[in-house]
Amino acid sequence: MNSPSPSTIEVAEIRLMRQSPAYWRVTFDLPPLNIFGPKNFPQLNGIITALETDEHVKVVVFDSAIDGFFLTHYDFLAKPEDTTGVPPGPTGLQPLPDMLVRLSRAPVVSIAAIRGRATGVGSELALACDMRFASREKAILSHFEVGAAIVPGGGPMARLPRLMGRGRALEVLLGADDIPGDLAELYGYVNRSLPDSDLDAFVDSLATRIASFDKRAITETKHFVDVASLPPDFEIAPEWDVCFASIMRPAAQERIKKLMERGFHKPGDVENRLGYHVGQVGR
Repeated sequence: MNSPSPSTIEVAEIRLMRQSPAYWRVTFDLPPLNIFGPKNFPQLNGIITALETDEHVKVVVFDSAIDGFFLTHYDFLAKPEDTTGVPPGPTGLQPLPDMLVRLSRAPVVSIAAIRGRATGVGSELALACDMRFASREKAILSHFEVGAAIVPGGGPMARLPRLMGRGRALEVLLGADDIPGDLAELYGYVNRSLPDSDLDAFVDSLATRIASFDKRAITETKHFVDVASLPPDFEIAPEWDVCFASIMRPAAQERIKKLMERGFHKPGDVENRLGYHVGQVGR
């Protein structure tokens, strides 16, 4: 990972680093597991607003400072009202889907450099990025939610079939298991998986190359790809509401309780092998 430049700006626990005016990096540093919750909404929203409005930035790379975790699931210890009480964003969508949709449409190229787990919200953020590159040895992507009787809420049902086709998307979502970096590449979940030792240099080289190009050409080209490939908001909007309704159902509450008893939300085997453990709680 590149060392922060003198122009580093710390936004609470999500760090925005300006490698240059045209090339930014956003690093998730939410110890110990990079769990994302409502307290992080303002931080991420501020960064996405800056990406939308800064006239110089052309490319942003998302990465992690937490070993083993790119960005993982939503904060199940947060009070429901801390999420439901936040007003919709500029798109009219609920806060997290709003931010992810705006990231996809921002006039900036977004790249996820995935080392460790991109699970739940982490996968959803990676899917909202324009490109995804994964460590072959250390990246794990997954949507565990159905294994916990929850419907995913941040847009993966709208985005995954467009990337990998219906059958593979259903395998990922309904199988609720871990997808390692090499398989993620084969399925189209990520652009490429690279040897872990090569990941940072490759992403940095690509981002630096794109940052050297004309912003208007980048923006207009991305816009037409967006028209051809991004899901419309009406496909994404219901997922968030159904997700929170599903969390409150007895089946989900029972499975979340069992996962908590095994060590969910704490450093250890459950978080390290979440796909395995969600497959055990109903047996």
